[in-house]
Amino acid sequence: MTRAAGLLIAAALVAAGCGRDQDPTIGREAVPTPSTSTTSTTAAPVAPVSGPTTTAVPAPATTTTAAPAVGEGRPVAATDPAGLAAQLVEVDRVIHDPATSPAALAAAAHLQQVALRRLVDNPTWDGEVAGRVGPFLAAAIAANVGAGRELRQLVRNPRSTLPAWRIVEPAPAAELRSYYEAGEAEFGVPWQYLAGVHLTETRMGRLRGVSTAGARGPMQFIPSTWEAYGEGDIESNEDAIRAAARYLAANGGDCRPGAPCDLDNALYRYNPTPRYVNAVKAYAEQMRADERSYPAYHGWQVYYLTTLGDVWLPVGYEATEERPVTDADLR
Repeated sequence: MTRAAGLLIAAALVAAGCGRDQDPTIGREAVPTPSTSTTSTTAAPVAPVSGPTTTAVPAPATTTTAAPAVGEGRPVAATDPAGLAAQLVEVDRVIHDPATSPAALAAAAHLQQVALRRLVDNPTWDGEVAGRVGPFLAAAIAANVGAGRELRQLVRNPRSTLPAWRIVEPAPAAELRSYYEAGEAEFGVPWQYLAGVHLTETRMGRLRGVSTAGARGPMQFIPSTWEAYGEGDIESNEDAIRAAARYLAANGGDCRPGAPCDLDNALYRYNPTPRYVNAVKAYAEQMRADERSYPAYHGWQVYYLTTLGDVWLPVGYEATEERPVTDADLR
């Protein structure tokens, strides 16, 4: 899609459970650009985001094992594999409990995200975590962590500054899903793939800014591509999702009977790196396998990877120019 790398990707935010956690790296000259390597990597394994868990291990007394309440600030991931496994088991239970309130679901999703990000950074923990959570949850964790690691590879160098971005509340999950499903109905692109692109590009519309190549809006279109495929307002979730569906369908993403259904090619044209393709597919297939993964992804926040570590950019963050990151930003 001759489009610029999304803000999140450019910033390398997205990591398993991270998404573009630098969530879209909104562009400016200082924003790192994704690698153009065409060396494909093995796609993350796909499995339901959750399932029956076995041999869950209680977290150590010093580890946060329950999802924090909304308003308590940034959740903290465990610093050892046993504690991390316990956190992931607990948040999975909360996410899949039908009695969970929207606030508790959002908090659980946020903790899930930071726990997955921690695992992205500690590959030597993979085996122990998998052995402690049971096979169903282990497969889901592997898929998300694999996606996160793919996206991290697109960040050449972490920044020493925070971005000139604005972070807003996302539209409700049900509203966004209606736009994804409308895109599928009109153009044949599975709604989960539209959601996966939206998640990876701007954390489902949270991140507002312009990439180094001039890409804008919740689905990160450069002006020339928007002119060819877009209608309405490039900053509108509804209009941008519809344009993305049209673009993906035009490049093989139409999966209706008799259509090509070449989603790999469609995603590659959207962002020409196999790592992006693998990551979006992993998120999309999680949503296909487990309906509760979609509202959990909707709760993922914007994180920005810096030279000092992950910085959470909460709703309300707004900066008109970059500034140096400090230790205080990590709290």
